[in-house]
Amino acid sequence: MNRFLSRQTTLEVIQQIREGSFASRYDYEKHRLALLDSQQNELVYLRLPVTIPPLSQNLHVPEKPVHYIMLLIQSGNCAMGYFENGINLNHKVFRAYMVRQKQGTSQVKYLKTKGKSRAGSRVRLAETNEFFENINERLQEYFAQHEVHRIALSCSKILIPYLFNSKVATPFDKRDERIFKIPKHVPTPIYEVMQDTHQFLLKGELIYEATQQPLINQLLGTTPLAFDESSA
Repeated sequence: MNRFLSRQTTLEVIQQIREGSFASRYDYEKHRLALLDSQQNELVYLRLPVTIPPLSQNLHVPEKPVHYIMLLIQSGNCAMGYFENGINLNHKVFRAYMVRQKQGTSQVKYLKTKGKSRAGSRVRLAETNEFFENINERLQEYFAQHEVHRIALSCSKILIPYLFNSKVATPFDKRDERIFKIPKHVPTPIYEVMQDTHQFLLKGELIYEATQQPLINQLLGTTPLAFDESSA
């Protein structure tokens, strides 16, 4: 089960956890907090809004803005933008002829099974290369002009090598700790899809099993938080 929270409610839940008697573990890569039982089993996950900075060891929230990039890539489609504290200051959409029209398969996937073929394939490969060069040029502009704290990324594994092996270098490494893989299926990236995905990232999210509902009620209540073994 899951429940979406506003940023303010998420902060209140974090405070409840900090002031209560629960053990917890913050996962920077997934930007979420796990509540643990006495055996260190994970009971509940709290995914934090992208506008909340990484938590300190004692779960205090630093009072500083968060600047981030959103990068959504599928075969032939990319939507990307630069954001400061939830505000989109710049965005760009790229499209390329990368899909074999009759088969509906991207040229990248086709190469994995069939190899290069005729003129149409060469055109698609050229478009693919230009597609990722354009993406990286815009990324370089963002990184040159701004301090970037997080990189919210949705990109299929088969396209990752094309992003990072482009003639135009990506301004971050594929192992960059700032990368946050968006935990949500993203449809064909267009501007509206980027907006919808951003709204998802602006929310907190409690993720839990139905048996943990009493614990969720405590987290969202006003009474002091106390661990209940029966909810484990």
